[in-house]
Amino acid sequence: MNITDETIEYVAALAKLELSSEEKEKAKKDLGSILSYIDTMNELNTDNIEPMSHVFPIKNVFREDIVTNESNRDTLLSNAPKQKDGCFIVPKTIE
Repeated sequence: MNITDETIEYVAALAKLELSSEEKEKAKKDLGSILSYIDTMNELNTDNIEPMSHVFPIKNVFREDIVTNESNRDTLLSNAPKQKDGCFIVPKTIE
């Protein structure tokens, strides 16, 4: 892929960058190098290889959502420095 000045200006505008002409030339060279390196991936033989979402064969590791304890308001509120009517009392944070 040939990187043009218009491509660099477009990318710079998307990134909200103001580039000098020297920076544009360096960016054009760097982006060209990156894309040519990525093109080497096209040389790989990917026949008989399934697409995958992760390189390791992991599965969903979430546990079942099972309630293991009952709501005990008195026990929960025993840690509260202040409480009123079965609720935590916290300092006011806004005026």
